[in-house]
Amino acid sequence: MKTFTKALFITLLTAFSTTATAQSMEELKNEVEQLRRSLENQRHTHDMIIKKTDDLMWHQMLGDIAYVDKVRLTGPPRWKPLRENDRFAANPLQFYTYVFIPRSVDPAKKYPLVVLPHSGIHADFSTYYAHIVRELIAQEYIVVSAEYRGSTGYGKSTYENIDYGGLENEDVLASRDYMVENYAIVDETRVGIVGWSHGGMISLMNILRYPQKYNVAFAGVPVSDLANRLESHDASYTAYFTPAYHIGQTIEENTQEYKRRSPSTYAALLEKPLMIYTNTNDNDVYVEEVIAMIDSLKKHDKVFEYRIFQDAAGGHGFDRIDTREASEIRFTVHKFLEKFLNPPKPFATHEEMRKAAYFFAK
Repeated sequence: MKTFTKALFITLLTAFSTTATAQSMEELKNEVEQLRRSLENQRHTHDMIIKKTDDLMWHQMLGDIAYVDKVRLTGPPRWKPLRENDRFAANPLQFYTYVFIPRSVDPAKKYPLVVLPHSGIHADFSTYYAHIVRELIAQEYIVVSAEYRGSTGYGKSTYENIDYGGLENEDVLASRDYMVENYAIVDETRVGIVGWSHGGMISLMNILRYPQKYNVAFAGVPVSDLANRLESHDASYTAYFTPAYHIGQTIEENTQEYKRRSPSTYAALLEKPLMIYTNTNDNDVYVEEVIAMIDSLKKHDKVFEYRIFQDAAGGHGFDRIDTREASEIRFTVHKFLEKFLNPPKPFATHEEMRKAAYFFAK
């Protein structure tokens, strides 16, 4: 967006410098800025349209086996005000949360809950996860997924409330607490958190910082250490953190703030069952970053499970795509969760899981 705006500005200046015009340079700058804002607003409008369409798809893809709902909750206020003397700075932030309840539930019984934060920085909980949610619902897990601050599809203000590694974790925790406090069928003694990529980071942060709230966690290809990540990625990644509406400083300018937002900082706090998966050909969360997290846990003599997959097909999404190989890996995740959450209808075989997710698959 910045590159495009700069190029457009140069083109306009060149055009107007070679033709007679009474328009001032300042007026040209104002026009370019108005155009930039218009394009930015159109991007958020586009995201909102895509979100509304995808919400309909959730009912289409899961309506046969689940009650699909979307509720509005609140998390903590912004970690810092957007503006000075903002009289509303202490207001809790609103966010949406998806709720999936198996149609087979008995209202007189209690069921385990899986908290499933979505991946991506500025992203959302989309039907990308539909088959995974079907697998969970088939085992009679209840599922909740928060559209935590910074998610897309809800306009500019939600987008700019991003709090990477910060209070987004409390939004996810709030969705967990909402389910426990408001649904009698949720068993608060059987709650797990599962996430991949940025969702894996949130999974780590929640199990490390709020162990009393969860029984088990799975973190797939998790963002684990911001110092490692920023060093290994280009400047476009740094740009997520440096806008004034977010941290507003680089890691060199405020090292402690970035450390506070890294799961590796809290490795010594692990006290609940945890499984971590990573892949050597992951082109997003590099294997070295996840290994650093694994090594941090080992340094503190923590007991946990992990696997480093060697060049598994699919790269970053190796166990989330829909191939048989990917679902075979996912089956091992389900069996890990089963040990601690005791779902009413656990999968006996991988073939049973495939049919639950893909109907006629074998």
